[in-house]
Amino acid sequence: MTNCKDCRSHLPDLLLDDAYTSAHPEFNEHLAACAACRAELAELRSTFALLDEWKAPEVSPYFDSRLQARLREAVAAPPEGFWERTRSFFLFSTGRQLRPALACALAFVLLIGGGTFADFYHAGGTVSPGATSATVNDLKLLDNNEQAEQQLNQLLDDSTPGADDGAAVPTT
Repeated sequence: MTNCKDCRSHLPDLLLDDAYTSAHPEFNEHLAACAACRAELAELRSTFALLDEWKAPEVSPYFDSRLQARLREAVAAPPEGFWERTRSFFLFSTGRQLRPALACALAFVLLIGGGTFADFYHAGGTVSPGATSATVNDLKLLDNNEQAEQQLNQLLDDSTPGADDGAAVPTT
């Protein structure tokens, strides 16, 4: 046996689909026993009957011409605020005044962007066939540092005090 809540959730199906009532006889049994659900279904049927009788009013023959006239007036009217005027200027103007400035700005952006991209591309680790890798360059730098350290040590050993006059250097 179904309750009122289930029956009310299925009222649109019962109203619009005649096959639904034959497929679900439990709702017919509930409608026969419940006066509130039966009354709600009757109200829905009467509402649909009124909607079937209603006819849409005829459109005036001058509707399109009046609508076009109002649209032309709305387009020709100046915008109401500063931001609306600015927005409409950028959206709807021909832009003859701004074209040179916009062309220069676009050229500047392309120049800066292209130069930045080219710099990133060449400095970004693209290795040409004759170039050495970063590891090899680092090893060469370390080797050069080691050679420089050896040369400094030789200079320090040669320039100890008393080495020129033959005197012994005290060690600590």
